[in-house]
Amino acid sequence: MAAEKTTILIVEDEPAIVELVTFSLREAGWNVCAAATTAEAWEFIQRRMPHLILLDWMLPDQTGLRLLARIRADRNFSEIPVIMLTAKSMEEDKIAGLNNGADDYVTKPFSPRELLARAKALLRRKAPEHAQAVMSAGAVTLDPVSCTVAIDSNKIDIGHAEFKLLKFFLAHPERVFSRSQLLDKVWGDHVVIEERTVDVHVLRLRKALKESEKLIKTVRSVGYMLSEK
Repeated sequence: MAAEKTTILIVEDEPAIVELVTFSLREAGWNVCAAATTAEAWEFIQRRMPHLILLDWMLPDQTGLRLLARIRADRNFSEIPVIMLTAKSMEEDKIAGLNNGADDYVTKPFSPRELLARAKALLRRKAPEHAQAVMSAGAVTLDPVSCTVAIDSNKIDIGHAEFKLLKFFLAHPERVFSRSQLLDKVWGDHVVIEERTVDVHVLRLRKALKESEKLIKTVRSVGYMLSEK
C-alpha cells in the first residue's frame, strides 16, 4: 500500500533552477511538478492541490506576488504553504512577500539543501500529517515512511483510506473534525465522496484498531476526534 507522496509545485521559468531543485526534492522522496508561468501554475493547482509551492518572484506573464495574492484569496487554496524564491534580497521586497502571505523566503543563489530543510520545516509546521516522523497514541504507532501501523509493536492490516484517516487524526489529537472537514483534509476537495462515506471509513478504522478503537471518539452532532482521554 503506497501512501500519497508529498507533492511540491515549483513555479519557476529558469530550467536550470527547476532541474536543480527537482533533483534535491526527489532525493527526499517527494513528488515534484513544475510550471513556468503563473497561468500554468494556477491551472495545475485547480487540477491537483500541491502540499507546498516554491514560487519565483519574477515570472514571464506576471509576478509571483500576484499569483500568491490569488492563492491566498481563494478559500480552497488559501492554506497551501508557499516559499518565495527570488533574486531580490532587498528588505522591502522580503516584507512585501511576507505581507502578501508567503510563509518563507529563499534568496537566489540558494543551496538546495537549505531549501529542502526550509521546506521540511514548513511542512511540519503547516501540515503535521505530512511529517515523516513516527506518530503514536496509546498502543498505536504509525510509520509514514514504511506506511505501516502497529498495535503494541504488532503490525496490523489497514486499508489505504483508513491509513490516511488515522494519520490525520494522529497529527491533530484532541481536535474535533466534522465529516466535511475530514473529507476536505483527508481526501481533498476534488474527490467526490459523500459525507456518510466518512462514517464507513471511521467504522473500518475502528475495526482495524481492535482494542484501541476507543481512541477514535464520536462527538455527537459534530463529528470525530482522536483522544486518549
